[in-house]
Amino acid sequence: MNLDSIDFVQVAILVAVLVISVVGHEIAHGYAAFKFGDLTAKNLGRLSINPIKHVDPLGTIVVPALMYLSTGVTFGWAKPVPINLRTVLYNGGYKAAIIVALAGIAYNLALFALAFCAFKLIGFEGFFDGAVAEFVFMLAAVNLVLALFNLYPIPPLDGSKALEYLLRIFGLHGSANWLNSMQRYGFIALVIIVVSPLKDYFFEPIRYAVAIMRMFL
Repeated sequence: MNLDSIDFVQVAILVAVLVISVVGHEIAHGYAAFKFGDLTAKNLGRLSINPIKHVDPLGTIVVPALMYLSTGVTFGWAKPVPINLRTVLYNGGYKAAIIVALAGIAYNLALFALAFCAFKLIGFEGFFDGAVAEFVFMLAAVNLVLALFNLYPIPPLDGSKALEYLLRIFGLHGSANWLNSMQRYGFIALVIIVVSPLKDYFFEPIRYAVAIMRMFL
């Protein structure tokens, strides 16, 4: 990797966007659980907006930056917020568990909508220039990607958890149990998809969504 070709301002913007996006995603899970009586995250100080409490140096900074510099594509994660699902289920049932599972996606979609509208409404008037415009655009793009990626019903992504409890609502406990049992293999499956030709098909809906976003900006 040629250091002279690295745009350090762009890397700094990317890191800032990822911290805002993935840390907020995890806090949203914890806050949703808190609203259903689970004090676990609150008692451990994990509802704080202080990124130091949530940042995983490898998953939030190193891996995303290296992926972006080498491939132009990025992916990252923060430390998962601890949740006592038994408390959530006791106070709100399966619907509450679905809300907790989808809370991070809802946060990412909200952030995407805010950044998109800000760029769309103000960007062309010259208010956003240079690094600020890059930040707002990347904030929209990264949060759209994170939201759509996490919707995939593949363990351990949020979509699989929401699907599991939706199946339980409809009494399909056998299918829900099978999906839950796949949690141990989910990460391996994701790695295989990402490093194989399957990624072209797997990420096509996300690429299409980002392309549409670019058309309107």
